[in-house]
Amino acid sequence: MLSTKTNHQARVFAFLTLLFTVFLCTGVRAQQTYPYNGVYDQRDGHYAFTNATIHVSPTRTIENGTLIIRRGKIVSVGSASGAVAGAVEVDLKGKHIYPSFIEPYGSYGMPEVKASEGSWNDPPQLLSNKDGAFSWNEALRSETDAAAVFTINKEDAKALREAGFGFVSTHHHDGISRGTAAVVSTAETTENEVLIKTGAAHHLSFSKGSSKQNYPTSRMGAMALLRQTYLDADWYGKQRGEETNLSIQAWTDAQDLPQIFEVDNWQDALRADLVGDEFSKQYVIKGGGDEFERLPAIKASGATLILPVTFPEAYDVTDPFAADIVTLGQLRQWERAPGNAAAVAEAGIPFMLTTDELKKMSDFAPALRKAIKAGLTPEQALAALTTSPAELLGISEMTGTLENGKLASFFITDKDYFSEEKAAIYQHWVQGNPYAIKDLEMVELEKEYRINVGNKTYVGKLSGEAGSQKMKVTTDSDTTGTDAKLNLSGGLISLAYQPKGEDGFYRLSGLADANGTYSGTGRDPQGKIITWSATPTGGTGDKDDEDKDDKESNDSIVGKLTYPNIAYGMLSQPQTGSFLIRNATVWTNESEGILENADVLIVDGKISGVGTGLNAGRATVIDGTGKHVTSGVIDEHSHIALTSVNESAQASSAEVRMEDVVDANDENIYRQLAGGVTVSQLLHGSANPIGGQSAIIKLRWGKTADEMLFEGADPFIKFALGENVKQSNWGDANRVRYPQTRMGVEQVFESYFSRAKEYGENVKAGRSQRRDLELETLLEILNSERFISCHSYQQGEINMLMKVAEKFGFRVNTFTHILEGYKVADKMAEHGAAGSTFSDWWAYKYEVNEAIPYNGAIMHEQGVLTAFNSDDAEMARRLNQESAKAVLFGGVSEEDAWKFVTLNPAKMLHLDDRVGSLKAGKDADVVVWSDHPMSIYAKAERTFVDGIEYFNRERDEELRGDIAEERNALIQKSLAAKNGGDKTQKPEGKMRRMLHCDSLEHSLGGHSH
Repeated sequence: MLSTKTNHQARVFAFLTLLFTVFLCTGVRAQQTYPYNGVYDQRDGHYAFTNATIHVSPTRTIENGTLIIRRGKIVSVGSASGAVAGAVEVDLKGKHIYPSFIEPYGSYGMPEVKASEGSWNDPPQLLSNKDGAFSWNEALRSETDAAAVFTINKEDAKALREAGFGFVSTHHHDGISRGTAAVVSTAETTENEVLIKTGAAHHLSFSKGSSKQNYPTSRMGAMALLRQTYLDADWYGKQRGEETNLSIQAWTDAQDLPQIFEVDNWQDALRADLVGDEFSKQYVIKGGGDEFERLPAIKASGATLILPVTFPEAYDVTDPFAADIVTLGQLRQWERAPGNAAAVAEAGIPFMLTTDELKKMSDFAPALRKAIKAGLTPEQALAALTTSPAELLGISEMTGTLENGKLASFFITDKDYFSEEKAAIYQHWVQGNPYAIKDLEMVELEKEYRINVGNKTYVGKLSGEAGSQKMKVTTDSDTTGTDAKLNLSGGLISLAYQPKGEDGFYRLSGLADANGTYSGTGRDPQGKIITWSATPTGGTGDKDDEDKDDKESNDSIVGKLTYPNIAYGMLSQPQTGSFLIRNATVWTNESEGILENADVLIVDGKISGVGTGLNAGRATVIDGTGKHVTSGVIDEHSHIALTSVNESAQASSAEVRMEDVVDANDENIYRQLAGGVTVSQLLHGSANPIGGQSAIIKLRWGKTADEMLFEGADPFIKFALGENVKQSNWGDANRVRYPQTRMGVEQVFESYFSRAKEYGENVKAGRSQRRDLELETLLEILNSERFISCHSYQQGEINMLMKVAEKFGFRVNTFTHILEGYKVADKMAEHGAAGSTFSDWWAYKYEVNEAIPYNGAIMHEQGVLTAFNSDDAEMARRLNQESAKAVLFGGVSEEDAWKFVTLNPAKMLHLDDRVGSLKAGKDADVVVWSDHPMSIYAKAERTFVDGIEYFNRERDEELRGDIAEERNALIQKSLAAKNGGDKTQKPEGKMRRMLHCDSLEHSLGGHSH
């Protein structure tokens, strides 16, 4: 605020002179290669900004400093005082100067990404429709050059500048490979002048964007496409004139640039890092905002992060029944998301911030301050918006700090931008070009003034922020007040209001003194000249603001952070312990059979002993009296813990890997531990004859996807027969992809195995050829290095695949489903194939009409290694009861029936040396049951995996109470947030989609831009 009228008028004059110069000054950074028409403007944009707090960098601040710029660049910055010869001086006493922010992940100036047209039942598009010598897949757009398609958008540039951004690394947000980015400024001169760097980064994602091409339909398909593209690029660089592919050439040219990969969540970040590690690429990860959930794993990836500042809105949980559909995980995410950047910083992970996904640019400042309020320091925030992106993009010599020789790109604020809630940007200079946002002389009024007009007294109460403050004038008799017309220009105020009960308006005008009191002259309702004054009272202003302050929500964290960060997650990763289960009925699945009053000793993750009278040592003793102890249940055919199950676009998807899409956040892992399941084979679906590579996991609740994989397990792959693969039940639109008949399915196998055989011969002979991940996988089958689990129903097709296998010199490992196995059990036994079937499913589609509940027992009697599987998340929790159906239907002994869900699937998966029975030296995958394990009354009381107790029924009961208490606390916090004026969202539960063999993905998930 100004101290005297004279000083004020001088500064206003200087500012008006500055504005005059600003709007006439052109050619600060003239285009040297362009002709100049008209009279040449020789002004060089020479300015000295004095008496400001200059934030030179995140670690250096100058009080009462001077910043001098000329010809669009910084000439000097320091604490020098006094006049600068030839420079227009701008006195910024009380103001702050910051280097312009840099957006590392923008789409400014890019063409609109057009969504795919058409409907869900359109015929599949198998090949690219793009003209030219480009990639076979439209999701690979490596040839897209942001610099070539960039155009200035003045409206967007203005919004970016007003949020503090002077530079944007922009790229076209479309596709899996999105091409290269360009760094542009937010000045409004010409494209040639604002484009400061081409080829700034290569951008990637898992989303195929606007591509209508079917492949890929899944996350695992996108990952396979990326892997194959890396291999194709390597081959392309060595081939001699066999093929021209402009997409691969552009991909190759971009490999030395920063590789920026967009993901949706922390699990996708680890998936991207997995691909990068395979090809020695360290990605910069543009994250999903939930990194706080798995900081150790994210840090171990070595990735630098680009973090969004989009935070979930509070849930409107006013309706108690609507509140029930909001999950605990959603509530936790809402509460902790603002603190994500602070948590990342505390973990020592390098990061920067992006405005990507904000609904509007004006949301940035409130979101940034929300992150700071949640623990991010101003220094960390400034670095994440300036020096860090400048270093990543290779523009540190041009911008990022306010140092000599750098571009004159900075903005001016009235207060400390990061620590003051209502700090505002007044001017933004970009490449020496000034853009006024607010009047530099704008003054923020106090919240309340006592207005003396002649012999009358009023109270003026204000609300709103500087530049948009509103006033209500009240009296002793009118506490409601009337709205006043308020105008503030520099230090000059004008005020007009009509008090209730009076005939006309008071019109007042005046200036402020050193104490902030305004005074001057005006006219009363009768037009007489009067004197007036307005003195700050120290009041809190308009009651709406006061109420809002009173209703601010509680900032303390009331929710927990668990692994995974959903209900029943673990507060910390459990450790292997030593346990002695004493005096139980022990089902060994070994030659000892079922032992009464026996002990099982667990030490260091292994079974140390099985017998009677074992020495506990330091082990925790568990009383097994009246209880039954078994090895863990093994599900040979499962689709839990997956983000997708089918890559359905092609007849063969042998190149995709189910381990790429293991979902560590699936609550079904916990539920199945509660049913005694400890190992699951996660199979590809049945959308194509040759499916994807399976993943065998241990149900290590709370671990990452990679940590759940069964170490050293043999590799398997899913094949499929029947209705699904020939698409007879997919609708009339799906008459494009081969095969369309069961005969065609056989020919697919014949063709692919013949090609794989030829591929292997070329490899063995050392002939030069392109590496093909699909054929490499099939070659592993021919070499008995990978094993088939085949979805099957009818006897004719079962026979067909066995004959094909025998022709090519290998054996089918397992027929799964196989509801007509009883018809060909003798041939299966001769071939050496196992049968993993359902206990009693039948008649749910035409090709299973001849299924019988005696199927498992008959295969078992014929010498076929037989198991029962689930193929269903709910059934898997009761596989112990499913095994009993072999006793009911067919009279299988209890011991043999129990092996249908334990030892036999272990043998099918070639894991019986590790799991499937209780034997010293095997993995301590152990279940303590309350009753006979095949009884409908039996409950798994404790489930151990590798000697770690991942499920305990008593603890589960306690957790239910804890979860209810935590949910209530988070709901109360949500209600308080709404009451405090926070925006809210409608409650929407996240119902997990239960995946089955025929579950299809019609589009590939990802951000839409």
